[in-house]
Amino acid sequence: MTILLNFVIGFLAALVGVIPPGLLNMSAAKISMKTGRRSAMLFSTGVCITVCVQTYVALLFARYLDMHPEVVDFLQKTALGIFLCITLYFFFIAKDTRREVPKGVKRSKSNRLFYGVLLAALNLLPLPYWVYVSVTFSAFGWFSFGQPELWAAVVASGFGTFVMLAIYVQFFRKKEEQKLLKMNINYLIGFITLVISIITLIKIINNL
Repeated sequence: MTILLNFVIGFLAALVGVIPPGLLNMSAAKISMKTGRRSAMLFSTGVCITVCVQTYVALLFARYLDMHPEVVDFLQKTALGIFLCITLYFFFIAKDTRREVPKGVKRSKSNRLFYGVLLAALNLLPLPYWVYVSVTFSAFGWFSFGQPELWAAVVASGFGTFVMLAIYVQFFRKKEEQKLLKMNINYLIGFITLVISIITLIKIINNL
């Protein structure tokens, strides 16, 4: 039962985490439009391989935190500073995502899998995301850090990520692309990290 619960939580958390338009899902959609859905699926598979590795590392760290709650207070304060810096970066420093991609840049269809692995590796947000999700659900007794349960969540994270990327690949249209490209994705990411910073600050104040 605990293995099934970990799988469901892992799948849903991965699914929700990839819903907002971002670097990975937008890249999968654009690859689908330019070079076909097969290339996009190869790219998505590469992304999922990296996501599974990131999830495993994050869950190992979360398991350590679960056994050492005294460390959580220090990490909350550290995380607040990190999230505030990330918020400032995406609001005021990061380049506008609405800029045009250089047309001369081409990638071979054969290395889409590797490209997905590499691009996902540059995205470090899944690490704190999975630590937060697992520790939170563990506090409610809904998530287990046993080895079989942990692997169930890892596999589910890859599966959930692939499903959402496949949805972007399948249903993405040019009109939707034009609409999304008019929005600077950095502001969306900055808003999300700002909300997380506020929640973290409230937790720190409550613990004083």
